[in-house]
Amino acid sequence: MKKEYIIPIFVPNLGCPNDCTFCNQKKISGEQTNVTAKDVKKTIEYYLKNFKDDNKYVEVAFFGGSFTGIDVEIQKELLEAANEYIKKGKVGSIRISTRPDYINKDILKMLKKYHVKTIELGVQSSNDYILNKSKRNHTFKDVIRASKLIRWYRFTLGHQMMIGMPESTELDEINTAKDLIKLKPKMVRIYPVLVIKGTELEHEYEIGEYKPLVVEQAVERAKIVTYMFRKKHINVIRIGLQNTEEITDPKQEKSEVVAGPYHPAFRQLVEASMWYDSIAEKIKKINMKVKTVEIKVNAEDINNVVGHKKENIKKLKDMYEVDVIVKQDENLKPGKFEIKVVETF
Repeated sequence: MKKEYIIPIFVPNLGCPNDCTFCNQKKISGEQTNVTAKDVKKTIEYYLKNFKDDNKYVEVAFFGGSFTGIDVEIQKELLEAANEYIKKGKVGSIRISTRPDYINKDILKMLKKYHVKTIELGVQSSNDYILNKSKRNHTFKDVIRASKLIRWYRFTLGHQMMIGMPESTELDEINTAKDLIKLKPKMVRIYPVLVIKGTELEHEYEIGEYKPLVVEQAVERAKIVTYMFRKKHINVIRIGLQNTEEITDPKQEKSEVVAGPYHPAFRQLVEASMWYDSIAEKIKKINMKVKTVEIKVNAEDINNVVGHKKENIKKLKDMYEVDVIVKQDENLKPGKFEIKVVETF
């Protein structure tokens, strides 16, 4: 099986018609300058030299901004730079992210020529009132139309949604997940809203018009929609923003985060909470007073089973007075576990 690698290339604000209230792409991506074809080649060369596996599949991904909103000639210039490595057999495909209102048949035909395989749409919410509140300047009908076109032209469809947008409730986010599932994306990213310096949302936060989620709320909401996507076999490829020098703990001097549910291991918090639910459910079904249990899991799941700073082990002890021993078992598939009672009262 080939090892998959992604070469990320950020194109902040290029092609984006406006800044949404929560958005400052140059801060989020850590990029302060626009990207050229020369930059694309330099980045690809750097990553290719550092990939160790010979048996690998490499994808170049243009993140940030709205790629298909860029001037067409610049799009072609950047795509051609990446496409050269596809022709040489060093890269397998290209991925882009864009706005749903910047997708049409002509754009998709052009992307096909340059071996673009995956298109991710920044959806954020399926509620038009919430989209308008954050100045997205598109509606969910645009998402439906763009998603159907992308699938019709046989691209891999991805969606990005947010939790904690201004005036968005847990129910709104559940409904967004339901609406996205109907559009059959292959993958989803889930981002909690952070208050970033230099955004309109920062002003709304300062005057008390916006109250961000706390970490515990964001974890719970992200967990709920992750359950929903996984039930329908939709791959949740990211939960939480990528940590950078700018997107880090608000207490850090260089941090551009003012407030919100920032955590350096946000995905692990969500995954660990899901594991806690599963283990607690099994323990509750054991028809005896349990003192110690042994849990066997695949090696890649151990950290999430134990939890961030062993939080799950501590919670199970506090809630059920159960001591937990975690052991790895390579015969178990990732995501599966076995539980055995070791000691009873």
